[in-house]
Amino acid sequence: MEDLCKLSEIPNAIAIFCMATYGEGDPTDNAQTFYEWMQNSDVDLGGFRYSVFGLGNKTYEHYNSMGIYVDKRLEELGAKRIYELGLGDDDGNLEEDFIFWKEKFWPAVCNEFGLDSAGKDVSMRQYKVVNCDDVPKEKLFSGEVARLGSYAIQRPPYDAKNPFLSNILINRELNKGGNRSCMHIEFDIKDSRIRYESGDHVAVFPMNDPTMIDTIGKLLGANLDEAISLVSLDDDTHKKNPFPCPCTYRTALQYYLDISSIPYIHVLKEISDYATDPEEKMKLKLMTSNTPEGKALYHEWVHNQCRNIVQILQDLPSLKPPLDHLCELLPRLQARYYSISSSPKISPDRIHITAVLVKYTAPMGRTINGVATSWFAKNNPNNGNKHLVPIFVRKSQFRLPAQTQTPVIMIGPGTGFAPFRGFIQERKFQQVQGKEIGETILYFGCRHKAEDFIYEEELEDYIKSGTISKLHVAFSRDQKEKVYVTHLLRQNADEVWNVIGECNGHIYVCGDARNMARDVHNIIKTICVEQGKMTEEKATEYVKRMEFQKRYSADVWS
Repeated sequence: MEDLCKLSEIPNAIAIFCMATYGEGDPTDNAQTFYEWMQNSDVDLGGFRYSVFGLGNKTYEHYNSMGIYVDKRLEELGAKRIYELGLGDDDGNLEEDFIFWKEKFWPAVCNEFGLDSAGKDVSMRQYKVVNCDDVPKEKLFSGEVARLGSYAIQRPPYDAKNPFLSNILINRELNKGGNRSCMHIEFDIKDSRIRYESGDHVAVFPMNDPTMIDTIGKLLGANLDEAISLVSLDDDTHKKNPFPCPCTYRTALQYYLDISSIPYIHVLKEISDYATDPEEKMKLKLMTSNTPEGKALYHEWVHNQCRNIVQILQDLPSLKPPLDHLCELLPRLQARYYSISSSPKISPDRIHITAVLVKYTAPMGRTINGVATSWFAKNNPNNGNKHLVPIFVRKSQFRLPAQTQTPVIMIGPGTGFAPFRGFIQERKFQQVQGKEIGETILYFGCRHKAEDFIYEEELEDYIKSGTISKLHVAFSRDQKEKVYVTHLLRQNADEVWNVIGECNGHIYVCGDARNMARDVHNIIKTICVEQGKMTEEKATEYVKRMEFQKRYSADVWS
């Protein structure tokens, strides 16, 4: 951090901060040290030039709070803002937000340094391809995240750079009917030294559908089994390769690159010149331009139709980019995070997850399959095969109260119930030990009682044993008028207030951030007004205080 203060000594220098926000307005792991330094430092940053672009999501309460904080704090320390704070919204189109910001950012930079801003876009490769067919097979990466051979010889501790290869022990269907699938999956962690707590997340590194990979190879006339290494053309960069190299094209497409998501505009822009058909090239050039017509075409033809890179190559047959250039441009395939649906008190050697199979039909008629859940569906131990999955545990602040007698309300429709299954198992364990457990109230929701009331028998047993005090279930489509958990919360306002207002209880929410979690948040504030006799302002302060005290916790996604 001390080097940051010296940046003003470098002639014509500017620092650009891209700040993502995590959880309850927190910095990401790799920004934690920087954030703490910013909070505690009183250094004079006079002469230091900067700009900030924030990466956030409007469905979350603390939208872009890290970007906003860093932008303001740098100014307070005397630094000079070259261009205004940019706010990217991942709930909309983050890339489009950045492009719009960048187009005004560069003229501001040129104006600050007295440069000509009338340059034109130039496509430049960042990596060169090196053939590695002469490299021994054991020296090629075969899906490892960071260390060559880490899957062959496993060594703890296990984390994002060194995942544990876990065997899937159980993969069973939870839904009792209908055309949707929800899987209960158990990962073996025996002898791994992996420790987890109820409320934590498990990350899974999936692999892409082999048929999609073969399709890319055929469309581009590429030898997928050729061993290659993409090497940075910048000798000074710390990132020598865009993904673990050397490896085969097949390995890169199977384990390292995202070929299922909607491609970013800049990817299509980079490969547009490889189209030989004039109409196809014109179409690509238009949809990657920063014009209203181009944005509309991209949104309609790519975004709204859910076209991935494979389908774009199929629908534009003259588009034949070199496979090495395409691999350079595609983003990394990311780990998928799941709320753990078990307690180590009951299941110390296994991690349970609850996952809905992602499968739907896009407007163009093609079937869209989720990368990870489709992979799970195929990797069923019931077929007699052993299925190994790279996993690691991410710690969470989503925790039961330290005092077992503290009452709790848990709100988790659908797979939002997952962490609460672990919470309930934990309270059952405490109950069996003879400890006094507080009132445990669960709000659950699904479409039909006869189809997707997951873990129904378990919940009935917990009610009989007294582990669950009250179970409120909303079956949204079992009657003419749709009923959701939010309706039940409003109906039970006095019960909710008794827990959070009179008994100092905790409330937990897990599930959809865009609608359900936001509605719950508003309902809790309304209950504080109506049952707690507060003003709107006092109710808002009360809920914020609950959040600060970890009495109101949310584990949500958009």
